[in-house]
Amino acid sequence: MACAWDFQFRVLLLGNSGVGKTSLLRWYTDGQFSESTGQTVGVDFCSRVEELESGIKIRLQFWDTAGQERYRAVTRSYYRNAAGVILLFDLTARSSFESIMEWYQEVRDRTRPHPLLFLLLGAKSDLREQRVITREDGQRLADNLRAPYLETSARTGSNVSAALSLLCRELLKAAREERPQMEHWSGECLAVEEDKAKQRNGCAC
Repeated sequence: MACAWDFQFRVLLLGNSGVGKTSLLRWYTDGQFSESTGQTVGVDFCSRVEELESGIKIRLQFWDTAGQERYRAVTRSYYRNAAGVILLFDLTARSSFESIMEWYQEVRDRTRPHPLLFLLLGAKSDLREQRVITREDGQRLADNLRAPYLETSARTGSNVSAALSLLCRELLKAAREERPQMEHWSGECLAVEEDKAKQRNGCAC
């Protein structure tokens, strides 16, 4: 069957439990913020189609992974075939910031030699008086990871769309550089594992 998009990219969200991965995706896909989303169990699925250029549609397929250690065996199985990774930490929780390198190393070890694009995000930027990680701290870590860095808030929506659009543009750029003939690809859809995730209004997060 013909696809409704030209490119599809799997994007992983990695970070400690409670940093706001689900809230970030819910704002991006639904434009809503929920005070309580509950903990992700295993992996949840979301998707959204972006049209960055006239006539070029990109489907971002998000896999929202649980941050708890007891779910790692499940979430690691989804690292394969990822094109991009969002590393998310809580600006008000130093432990989540200090765990980023561990998340980064884990996904790199399990996906080599497959190249990945990384995006580092600091969440809960609206909690200015509670933050313990400075913008300079975040930028230094991003420089070490060779990744773009943005600070976001799912409560206010600040930089959420900008961050995901940035990742989308970088993924599209990388795909064109690797396979320029795919720029106007309109072949058959690739099978995805949506049936393994509970879906609600196009988003299981």
